[in-house]
Amino acid sequence: MPGIDKRLSRYPQLYSRIGFAHQYRPLGDDELAFVLSRHWRKLGLTLDLTDFTDAQAVATVGRITRGNFRLVHRLFVQIERVLKINDLTVITSDVIDAARSTLVIGDT
Repeated sequence: MPGIDKRLSRYPQLYSRIGFAHQYRPLGDDELAFVLSRHWRKLGLTLDLTDFTDAQAVATVGRITRGNFRLVHRLFVQIERVLKINDLTVITSDVIDAARSTLVIGDT
């Protein structure tokens, strides 16, 4: 609604309690690979897209999150947890599925 921002600013107590949501487009394949390489590095691992296991894991993350940046972050919090609990050093599709099972994210 154009101009609502200015109208609401006249009521400071109400205006301070209202947030604005911005719709972001899903990450593209290159952007997703970049974000995932950062998450892999944060876990002390290296992402090699030529490796079958890593490529399959990237595809699984893409399928589950559909490029949703926030969901990728939430998923990697759980992936880190699964890796630590099971003393693993490789992110596989099974690890990702186990991490996904702890999240409420709808159908994939």
